[in-house]
Amino acid sequence: MVEEKYVMAIDQGTTGTRAMLFTREGFPVKGGWVYHEHTQIFPKPGWVEHNPLEIWERTKQCIKEVLKQSKVDAKEIAAIGVTNQRETTIIWDPKTGKPVYNAIVWQDRRTAPRIDYLREYYFDVIKSKSGIIPDCYFSSTKVWWILDNIDNVREGAKKGELLFGTIDTWIIWNLTRKSKDVLTPEKYGAHVTDYSNASRTMLFNIHRLDWDDELLEIQGKIPRELMPLPRPSSDKAIYGYTGPEATELMGGISIPVAGDVGDQQAALFGQASYNVGDVKCTYGTGNFILFNTGAETVPSKHGLLTTVYYSLEPGKAVYALEGSIFITGAAIQWLRDGLKLIEASVEVNPLAESAPDTGGVYLVPAFVGLGAPYWDHYARGLIIGITRGTERKHIARATLESIAYLTKDVIEAMTADTGQKITAFKADGGAAKSDFLMQFQADILDVKVIRPVVFETTALGASYLAGLAVEFWKDLEDVRRNWKMEREFLPTMDPDRREKLYEGWKAAVQKALGWAKEVPWAYGY
Repeated sequence: MVEEKYVMAIDQGTTGTRAMLFTREGFPVKGGWVYHEHTQIFPKPGWVEHNPLEIWERTKQCIKEVLKQSKVDAKEIAAIGVTNQRETTIIWDPKTGKPVYNAIVWQDRRTAPRIDYLREYYFDVIKSKSGIIPDCYFSSTKVWWILDNIDNVREGAKKGELLFGTIDTWIIWNLTRKSKDVLTPEKYGAHVTDYSNASRTMLFNIHRLDWDDELLEIQGKIPRELMPLPRPSSDKAIYGYTGPEATELMGGISIPVAGDVGDQQAALFGQASYNVGDVKCTYGTGNFILFNTGAETVPSKHGLLTTVYYSLEPGKAVYALEGSIFITGAAIQWLRDGLKLIEASVEVNPLAESAPDTGGVYLVPAFVGLGAPYWDHYARGLIIGITRGTERKHIARATLESIAYLTKDVIEAMTADTGQKITAFKADGGAAKSDFLMQFQADILDVKVIRPVVFETTALGASYLAGLAVEFWKDLEDVRRNWKMEREFLPTMDPDRREKLYEGWKAAVQKALGWAKEVPWAYGY
């Protein structure tokens, strides 16, 4: 009998899909990761879409290549865990496997008028039940838009002929499609989601851990028949085993799909942050800061979200406060692809470091509005403080500094909500590799920033949850022993300078707020 040595993670992100293999010690296998981008679709200003079929093709490509590249035998893989861009919305026909419309991405702003309506009439009921501040970011109004705008979808949804899911649900359904062993065989695959992803839809009661009939009703009369089965993030019942299509990629080996968790929760889990008060920030397309609040839900009075962190058994969950920042790393991509200021993203750090400061320039990357703690879907990006002396290096530095300022906005809100002063937090994600950014982050926060040895904490967290379900790892302590620090950054900035820089940032943000509402014709409203 072949010994199970690895767990596979599928990390489906905003810009691409990654498949990774991890050892029992929590390290990536040599050659055991593959990444492929997918197309970004922008039909109108403020609209962002993906092709779900392309995402599934990229996922299959990653699975096939990671096995070939690592030379790992699929028989050695104990389980598969899935993590994902959370709020992105798909509705599809399970008989054909075809979506009724493109995936509407979490960044999409087309439903702003619906959000205005919900904020005016249902703000309190939505926030009290879902833990969420009504915003276009979340899935519910995207589902509502598809039901209202795509022919025959509402009728099919009422009859139970269509399925809704965030990206995790789509990937798991395709992985288990036509499998003989799934939790929801009548759906042609496992039509499931975990509590953490469900809590990002604005349709899930985080206290009862189930879909809420009132939330479904007030947000476009969404049929309950459309919704996936909510399950723990680490499911000993197993969501399902890989079906014929996925099993073929595995050389004929059917593997249990046992872990599912939203990407930001996965990163916190991968950082071994299992104690109340543990904090992490993932520096990716956006920045996402999570604070572990344990078994208690902590309502936020300062613009944060109360969300499910993870679950290891049905009907129970660990919760977190979250600050979601929509655009951070994506602003660096914009410097590259939009402004053509740099040719490759890696050039931004040396360019920024060539300037001693920004020369008074601030960049507010509110390209799709501002998330926590502002929640202004009408905010738009700006660069302010430009003079004749402004150069490329100043804009590059202002872009990196904006990431740290936005993170400070959220950390201050967390301190206000919890009454706890944060003295350290763990950083991960692509932009966390920048020593310049990490040092500036420590300086502007006056807080120690800790970076782990394994940067791909999102995929690692999904692996841990899948592995726990099949007892590849025994318990949380078994997992915690794997975590190791790579470097820590200590604050060195003069307090007066810190205060003045942050005052300038807050003034710049005020200029960006509400701009799209002043000129709605420019943004398709």
